[in-house]
Amino acid sequence: MGWVQQLRKKRWFPIVSNIYVIIISIYLVWLLFFDMNSWLTHRELNQQQEKLQEQKQHLEKEIARDKAEIKKLEDPKEMERFAREEYHMKKEGEEIFLIEYEDSIKNQKNE
Repeated sequence: MGWVQQLRKKRWFPIVSNIYVIIISIYLVWLLFFDMNSWLTHRELNQQQEKLQEQKQHLEKEIARDKAEIKKLEDPKEMERFAREEYHMKKEGEEIFLIEYEDSIKNQKNE
């Protein structure tokens, strides 16, 4: 007996060699891996969607923080404080001294 004869005597061979099983198997493989709407494509899109949701949450927090800052800047004293701290603005006749620490100064030898 050849190996083909032995293979045909196996219990699972008639099931696997059925034309419907073969066609359905090929169709499922096609859908899972090769189709435009495949499982792999859906997985990638779901990962992208999760990243975008995280970015959206982060940006919503930033927007809320900025709205609170804008609300706070409606007060003229807070506006003056912000302008002095962030943009180094000064009143007339005032002098500003900027203090730089050694850590913040770039080493000219390394540039």
